[in-house]
Amino acid sequence: MIRLENFDKYFHKGSVNEVHALNKLNLQVNQGDFVTVIGSNGAGKSTLLNAIAGSFFPDTGSLQVAGKDITNWPEYKRARLISRVFQDPLLGTCPSATIEQNMALALRRGKKRGLGQGVKAKDRSLFQESLAQLSLGLEKRLLDKVGLLSGGQRQALTMLMATLVRPDVLLLDEHIAALDPKTANQILQLTESIVKKQQLTTLMITHNMKHAIHFGNRLIMLHQGRIILDVSGEEKKALTVETLLNQFYKSQGEELALDSMLLA
Repeated sequence: MIRLENFDKYFHKGSVNEVHALNKLNLQVNQGDFVTVIGSNGAGKSTLLNAIAGSFFPDTGSLQVAGKDITNWPEYKRARLISRVFQDPLLGTCPSATIEQNMALALRRGKKRGLGQGVKAKDRSLFQESLAQLSLGLEKRLLDKVGLLSGGQRQALTMLMATLVRPDVLLLDEHIAALDPKTANQILQLTESIVKKQQLTTLMITHNMKHAIHFGNRLIMLHQGRIILDVSGEEKKALTVETLLNQFYKSQGEELALDSMLLA
């Protein structure tokens, strides 16, 4: 479903601030894989998701999604294939629009838009049914402005919007980092449910190693723009935080500051 080949990206190349963000990175993700992505600060985690989403083009290398070479596709065109949920709950919705207006926009992701009615009666029924699964009462608040919702409610809504039209790829960029622990756990459970139900190919960045081990069927660790660990299946299920750190030390021959990994 996703294939990056020799994907190389520099920022500020040739200056004193030069950063080799992705270093000839090769990655293949199969359809239905739920991949958790970990690494220290600056390892290239968000850069990887930005590369797939189309926030920038590579210096060299290629990217394929769903069998299509999208290396030079602009971000808006990739939206037909890719959905993304950001760390900041404010980024995934329009606060001045109502819940149903936000969901209507999500329903038309990747489609041409005309001058017809924005929210149709049949759409409203779909929105209410989708929102009811959250058990937050939002199905009764379709006409409320999204700006009135809490951060957790907005992030739950964003998860629904990102998958209202099934994407080929779902990107989760530390999507619970700004939430309190209880709300974060609720969003993670919702995430797992949606991914499993729709069998979505998913990449989820997290700083929490326990979450990285528990969720998904595959785990990759980035360091200095390269993949240094890639475990899946039974090997992943057998991981502990301690063994994961030991594998990092073994592969790199160096120690990693625990606080930089935000272990929890």
